[in-house]
Amino acid sequence: MRHLIQTLIDGVASGMIYGSLALALVLIHRATRIPNFAQGEMAMLSSYIAWELIANGVPWAAAVAITLVVSMAGGYGLQRGLIRWVERGAHLTQVMVTLGVLMVVNGSVGLLWGYSPKTLDSPFPSGAVRIGGIVTSWQAIGMVLVTLGMLLLLYLLLSRSRLGLRLRAAAQNPTSARLAGIDVGRAYGIGWGLSAVVGAAAGVMVAPQTGLDPNFMFPVLLYAFAGATVGGFDSPGGAVLGGVLVGVVEALTATYVGFIGTELSLTVALVTIVAVLLVRPQGLFGRKEVARV
Repeated sequence: MRHLIQTLIDGVASGMIYGSLALALVLIHRATRIPNFAQGEMAMLSSYIAWELIANGVPWAAAVAITLVVSMAGGYGLQRGLIRWVERGAHLTQVMVTLGVLMVVNGSVGLLWGYSPKTLDSPFPSGAVRIGGIVTSWQAIGMVLVTLGMLLLLYLLLSRSRLGLRLRAAAQNPTSARLAGIDVGRAYGIGWGLSAVVGAAAGVMVAPQTGLDPNFMFPVLLYAFAGATVGGFDSPGGAVLGGVLVGVVEALTATYVGFIGTELSLTVALVTIVAVLLVRPQGLFGRKEVARV
């Protein structure tokens, strides 16, 4: 029983990371209906920016704060400079553009910083926390608290502020929002910027555990897509919960299903995506789209 609880705690800690990146995916999808396959690479680039600042003597907190500001500006600029030209295009065109951004960012980071792994410091203590017979780390506790904090801040922003009202109106009915005087394009850009900030926070939390290299966010992105699919692409809270469920399932299968282990754990995400799409395409907490004829 103790081993099961330990596995569940480890799964929740990993799932919070998947949930935070799934939250970033959902923010973009709610605003523009575009699945951003470059989200992981954007987070990876932000992590390298934080590493570069810290390596040049900038204190950790200041480096991360600067990184989040740069990520916000980068996400906004990407939407206004590139993505807006394909927002009304075919879904395949949108997917290909985000895949193109993925490859450009990945290659550029490899060219600038190389492909050898680097170490990004963690803000959390390195020791373990023992509660009864259960052992966890300060890193895992910190990841849970940071993800919950981001979810709370986004909830307050989207539901209790004038900016949030404008963002929701632009996402739900762009035509009516324009008639009401809302700059829909600017709202979309802010949505991409917020998504980049959330992704940057996820990358900075993951990098101390996995090491920093141009491909370190790919598995996290796959799990994040699984989490967003499970929770629903129109539900921010559902995306976080979906990420947690994926993390728990991954931990349980890796521990108790012998032929999967850690080597085939990525297949759990793929199977989860396919299963949810077959049974409930809108996700556990999503809403069915009703088409009016």
